[in-house]
Amino acid sequence: MLLIAVLVGLAFAGSRNELASGTEVAGVDVGSLTRREAVAKLDSLFEQRSARPVAFAAAGETYRFAPNQLGVQPDWSAAVDAAGRAGDGFGPLRGFRRLRARVFGAEVLPRITVSNAALEYALDQIAKDVDSPASNAKLVRRGLRIKVLQDATGTRLDRDAAAEVMVRRLGGLDRGSASTTLPVSVTPPSVTEEMLAAPAARARVAISRPIVVKAAGRSFRVPRWRVAELLRLPQDGTSALAIGGPAADKYFRRLTNTVGRPPRDAGFAVYGEAVQVVPARDGLEVNVPQAARAILRAASSPANRVARLTIVRAAPERSTAEALAMGIDRRMSSYKTYYSGTADRITNLQLGVEALDGSLVPPGATFSLNGAIGERTVERGFRSAPVIIGNEYAEEVGGGTSQVATTAFNAAWEAGLRITERHPHSLYISRYQLGRDATVYWPSLDLKFVNDTKSWVLVKGFAESDGISIAIYGGEDRRVDSSATPLVVTGRVPVERVEDPKLPKGKTVVEEEGSAPTRTSATREIYSAAGDLIRSETWTTNYEGETRIVRVGTKVVEKPAKPTGKEPSPTDPETTATTPTTPRP
Repeated sequence: MLLIAVLVGLAFAGSRNELASGTEVAGVDVGSLTRREAVAKLDSLFEQRSARPVAFAAAGETYRFAPNQLGVQPDWSAAVDAAGRAGDGFGPLRGFRRLRARVFGAEVLPRITVSNAALEYALDQIAKDVDSPASNAKLVRRGLRIKVLQDATGTRLDRDAAAEVMVRRLGGLDRGSASTTLPVSVTPPSVTEEMLAAPAARARVAISRPIVVKAAGRSFRVPRWRVAELLRLPQDGTSALAIGGPAADKYFRRLTNTVGRPPRDAGFAVYGEAVQVVPARDGLEVNVPQAARAILRAASSPANRVARLTIVRAAPERSTAEALAMGIDRRMSSYKTYYSGTADRITNLQLGVEALDGSLVPPGATFSLNGAIGERTVERGFRSAPVIIGNEYAEEVGGGTSQVATTAFNAAWEAGLRITERHPHSLYISRYQLGRDATVYWPSLDLKFVNDTKSWVLVKGFAESDGISIAIYGGEDRRVDSSATPLVVTGRVPVERVEDPKLPKGKTVVEEEGSAPTRTSATREIYSAAGDLIRSETWTTNYEGETRIVRVGTKVVEKPAKPTGKEPSPTDPETTATTPTTPRP
């Protein structure tokens, strides 16, 4: 028997240079071919088909892609090598393997490469049409009626499985006319109509009749339409009813204002140089979570439709103890500037000090004037008034706020606080102390100072009958010695000549005198209460000159004709008048 088996194996062994009969690669018979011939045959067949589109179907739509569109390329050489190894071996063993391939067949599928970017783009195009999210059932209110909107299933392209189907189909050699179906899954809704049946019934009961709310010994009737506003229907995949939303928030705020009182933070009252802490006071407010549950419970009840609300303590944000711990007990400085300019400018000054009034600066923190006042807009009441831009005057909303900056700068100067940002005016303004003016511009130019004391600092602003003042209160005494150098002229007056066609040529008129650029320095020495020097600093300020405007005449005046000294002759034809003769009748 062994000899017979060996002889049979040898009989079917064939040549090792040829593939076994019955061998197929991607459905193509390559039996009895050499490996080179098989690869050439497969390459040729695929080349003929690489530009032919293949149809794919998904969710009722058909899509066509050709292998070369997606960069599909089978590895025929590796597939043929694998087929050759399946029918190879030593002598009789090779014969038995080839006999099995001849009887049962032997098929090898090639490895396939693809352009991932092109494949993802194709899948995206299909998914645009196929993917449809499931639609949850939901409750809607129309007036005082509750309606259930139906749910709907969704569909989703199974991208991984679809990619495998497409690549395998495009990498094969079979080009049948039938389309290949791509896998599409059905996505169910998370909330169905059945799930909302009970909430719908409960919502209808809730708005069927008014309810009564009782709080702090008082009763309030809530009509049906108000209950409907307070009711938050199931949303975002939920099936629960609740009391909530903007209308409910507004209702609870109004209810708290009626039956409760707001808390009062501990504050500060100033009397000249003295500061007194105004104690904090607890408030009373509606317990909103409990109130929402109570109202929902009452509205959901067909019979007992009364909601009893709890009033709770509302704590202030700043307690009396916290205010005392800030250490604000004295006035460190105060500075005043006086009104000038238009009524609109004065309005801007008053709005500015009102906005910064009460600013609190912790130790080590920075006070920003722009941050305290905010943007100057018409909506906030600021008006258009003169401002200095460069070395020229213009009009802008909020004009005059720089006087608030100058007042705050000098208050910080006199308090001995560290000033970290200050911008002087470009032009010298004589009503301010030499070298101690400041300007601001939203949002680029600011005035800033640091509270470099160990206690908090309170900035107070006052709009008085004749001007504005800013005072700084804290917990530390500092003495400031100040001095300034006289203005020094640093250049010539800038001149601008303007031609005037109404002014005779050669004549000039100075329309605006202008001023020369100048410089000054202001120095301050800051001492502690014990007399120790904390720091000494000098601020140098350069002011630009104001332009002198000179009108230069360009009008040409004609000279009068010179007299000859000759009297006209009575017989001169140009000066003798002729009297016409009238014939007698």
